[in-house]
Amino acid sequence: MSVIKSPLYCLLFITSSLYAQEAKKDSLTAYQLETAQVSGYLTKQALLTTAGSVSVVGQNTLLSQHSASLLPGLNTVPGLRMEERSPGSYRLALRGSLIRSPFGIRNVKVYIDEFPMTDAGGNTYLNLIDPASIAQIEVLKGPDGSIFGPNSGGVLVIKPNGFQREIESKTSLNLAGGSFGFAQQQFSTQHQVNAKYRFSFDQSFTRSDGYRENSALNKKTFQTAHEWNYKPKASLKLFALYSDLNYQTPGGLTLAQYQENPRAARPATATTPSAKQQKAAIDNKTFYGGISHQIQISNKISNTTTVFGSSSKIENPFITNYEFRDEQNLGYRSYFSYESKNSIDWQIQVGTEGQKGWYDIANYDNNGGIAADKQASDKLENWQNFYFARTKMTLANRWTLEGAIGLNQNQIAYKQLYPTASSQKEQINFGTNWMPKIATSYLLAPNLALRGSISSGFSTPTIAEVRSSDNLINTELKPESGYNHEVGLRWEWMNRRFITDFSYYQYQMDNAIIRQLNTDGIEYYQNAGKVKQKGFESSIMGYIITPNTENFIQGLYINSSVTYNHYRFGNYQVEDENYDNNKLTAVPDWVIVHAANLDLAHRIGFNIQHNYTSKIPLNDANTAFSEAYHLVQAKLHWGFKFSTQLQAQVYLGVDNLLNEKYSLGNDINAFGGRYYNAAPTRNFFGGLKLSY
Repeated sequence: MSVIKSPLYCLLFITSSLYAQEAKKDSLTAYQLETAQVSGYLTKQALLTTAGSVSVVGQNTLLSQHSASLLPGLNTVPGLRMEERSPGSYRLALRGSLIRSPFGIRNVKVYIDEFPMTDAGGNTYLNLIDPASIAQIEVLKGPDGSIFGPNSGGVLVIKPNGFQREIESKTSLNLAGGSFGFAQQQFSTQHQVNAKYRFSFDQSFTRSDGYRENSALNKKTFQTAHEWNYKPKASLKLFALYSDLNYQTPGGLTLAQYQENPRAARPATATTPSAKQQKAAIDNKTFYGGISHQIQISNKISNTTTVFGSSSKIENPFITNYEFRDEQNLGYRSYFSYESKNSIDWQIQVGTEGQKGWYDIANYDNNGGIAADKQASDKLENWQNFYFARTKMTLANRWTLEGAIGLNQNQIAYKQLYPTASSQKEQINFGTNWMPKIATSYLLAPNLALRGSISSGFSTPTIAEVRSSDNLINTELKPESGYNHEVGLRWEWMNRRFITDFSYYQYQMDNAIIRQLNTDGIEYYQNAGKVKQKGFESSIMGYIITPNTENFIQGLYINSSVTYNHYRFGNYQVEDENYDNNKLTAVPDWVIVHAANLDLAHRIGFNIQHNYTSKIPLNDANTAFSEAYHLVQAKLHWGFKFSTQLQAQVYLGVDNLLNEKYSLGNDINAFGGRYYNAAPTRNFFGGLKLSY
């Protein structure tokens, strides 16, 4: 395949061969420390022997390119695809398509440490978080409904600043600016006050005019995390986030419009005004907060209990209506853990998690960005609860066995208020579902582990799918479900300078939920029957040149990943159209990412990342495809000291170095062929970061 011969790929592996003979028995270095352990499966364990397919993305990787976006860092993970239709409009999928997600994140469960961020309605507003406030993200790939509740793609566990066991007291201020009116200010302070108490506070302001017409962004965030070890065997965590996010939505273009003027917003037609005329945008003001308590009851038994809640006020002027949403969520999570370390290491966890959500949704006519006559109004309540049990056993420090099972329950109550008022609430019950998982890992050698798993996926329709833009309550939607079979190999070599991971999986999904548009261009959702997902993922990361301070070249770290998706519809028919065996909409066959971070003398550094994405089917019929693209991003930085305590870093970066014309975040199955959301052409950014 010609893409594998890309210049960056060749450079990395030629350099690898030149420096491989310099291997030393060094301790784990900064980037490898990011990936050495995982804690997402309820207890901390070594990455090497983890039975699941896991990737860890640390802050160094998240901020290696643009400080305003999570995309470059997260897209280094094989099997994960993140898109941005316009600044602030994130979409993310794990081992699956984005056909359920015109915006936002669905069928992936997201946690902030012990706090579930995915709400009771199934949506996750990841765009509320500022990238600089994240210390690390663990990506648990593959469906896992046993201990995390409903999901069919996987789980993200975000570790915010302030919750690390040993944090370095420091304060930083980042000021940045760039093309298309980009400006950003980020402030972060974290302190280890004493042996018992640590905290962090992060604040940011980000704005952009956007590359396209009607794509401006204005975002303000405030985040704080506190951890208090008030007793030797007990601790209390507090997390709070407030975000005020507003971003304009330019809308999709037809191929002819995209080729003629990719910077244009969706134009007016004979029957509908333009996105600019309607002032299409999303305004989201959200507060999220929670408290988590952990106590060691005895030498072998501990308990972790978390309570959390959120409140979101959302306005969404769109082409055809003006929507107001008032979303309130409350929830809890609690589990007991038993650990015994004798001749056989043994763990058992038993727990429960539940959420209740209240959603008031009202739609009005949109008269040039002003709400006018009411179209529809509904009250919905979503309740979900699951119980789980997990056990893990390690024999002879070599063979790990895991088993888990979850009992999931989910139901929706709704009441129409307008245009006619219902006399009572109606119910949609998605039933009770058992979600099992078994997994194993075996050390073939001290640094080589073979793993395998069978896990179940289960994802109920979200509130936004049951009550979508057509203002109708869809009582016919069924949950997605299926079983995933996976084998993998993980290898730490050259004294752990490199970590290599391979995974192959097959996931058979039933009742896949697919986004469709009616003749007025308004979305609705339906089940598509079976989807057959087969995939291969591989990654290699580590130091070609280990960190040192003696030479001009003081370190060279690489991260390379390959994802192959063979995703096909099974039996799937829409009215008279049969799409059996077509490629799954919105999923590229190949995604190949290479990243390199070079450290030089005098505190000079250079980061470069190359992303190849093959063509993407834009509709279920596979009659339209986006073009493949090569995206190259680079960043040069120079650090210096004002004093022993005050340090500075100046940086300059470029996005889309090759000036590719591509669409990052296509509108799939779009009415009238309006698939394309043009990504920015070559653009620049720079800034100054002060640290104390």
